[in-house]
Amino acid sequence: MLSAESIAKIDRELAKYPANQRRSAVMSSLAIVQDEHGWLSKESISDVAAYLGIPDIAVLEVASFYNMYELKPTGKYKLTVCTNISCMLRDAHGIVEHLEHRLGIHCGETTADGKFTLKEGECMGACGSAPLLLVNNKDMREFLTNEKVDEMLEGLK
Repeated sequence: MLSAESIAKIDRELAKYPANQRRSAVMSSLAIVQDEHGWLSKESISDVAAYLGIPDIAVLEVASFYNMYELKPTGKYKLTVCTNISCMLRDAHGIVEHLEHRLGIHCGETTADGKFTLKEGECMGACGSAPLLLVNNKDMREFLTNEKVDEMLEGLK
């Protein structure tokens, strides 16, 4: 079930589009539900589809295409490191290796305490401040070094 708060937020998104174009709000609706629950279950995807009046598969296609949506639970902090060309050239893979070592996990995994999930991501549109990562799809950390990563991890603990 969608919460009353999520429905209110989705309704604000729907107001931006013509009444016969409810499908246009699918991305923002998924983001709203994911913000509330931390990830998108099959049930929450079905709830979004039902509320928007579109087939479940239309919502699942969006949720499974974009890497900002999670189809399984993640840690409290999802760390997504950009490994696209600009970040790669500025040692993003070294940052990933450092995070894997510090957290004791590999990309796509979550720490045993459920605190951190590590992922690789595509271009985040901030190539001039590479390498970078996103914390929970919202908080961008730029010009990363191993030292900055260590400081960030300590701050998140």
